[in-house]
Amino acid sequence: MTKICFIRHGETDWNTAGRLQGLTNTPLNDKGIEQAKACGQYLKESHWDVILTSPLSRAKTTAQWIQHYLNIPLIENEAFIEVSFGDAEGLTPEERSAKFPSLIYPNKEKEAVIKDRFLKGIDLVNNTYKDKNILIISHGAFINAIFHHYSNGNLGTGITKLTNGSMSTLKIADGHYNIINYDQTSHLPMHGSSI
Repeated sequence: MTKICFIRHGETDWNTAGRLQGLTNTPLNDKGIEQAKACGQYLKESHWDVILTSPLSRAKTTAQWIQHYLNIPLIENEAFIEVSFGDAEGLTPEERSAKFPSLIYPNKEKEAVIKDRFLKGIDLVNNTYKDKNILIISHGAFINAIFHHYSNGNLGTGITKLTNGSMSTLKIADGHYNIINYDQTSHLPMHGSSI
């Protein structure tokens, strides 16, 4: 059995403002660093083999804090970078509604491309680290796309929101993909919810 735990990066100031980050490189804020540390402290109580991270700084910094507690290899992987929101990146919900009333964003990464990216990424991880326990530090929209797919549309994109620093876990055994948990937050400090 291969276990993959997807962790959404810690909070940024753009998260609190509701701005779409996409491929824009934004740093963790103080709460985000606290969330990353809480993840590391929680995860050190169980066995993990490797950390893969999106190269964007908010994910990579989260991964580095987790690695501090676990002392396992940390590898950047482009496959798990955030969805590109094209012309809507950097805009607040109000700005997006005003500029793109249809909520169709020019130059946004297409759903088929996102799906192809995560299917190939997960397949590569499962083949490379078969029967291992893997942490993947990624992003809200991308993790939601993955769980939307594996839950047959019951979770994720357009249905549920992911908390910064939350954990969502997939188990892969004999070609079957099962969701163990989604948006687990019991390890996080309670300072109100994040966007």
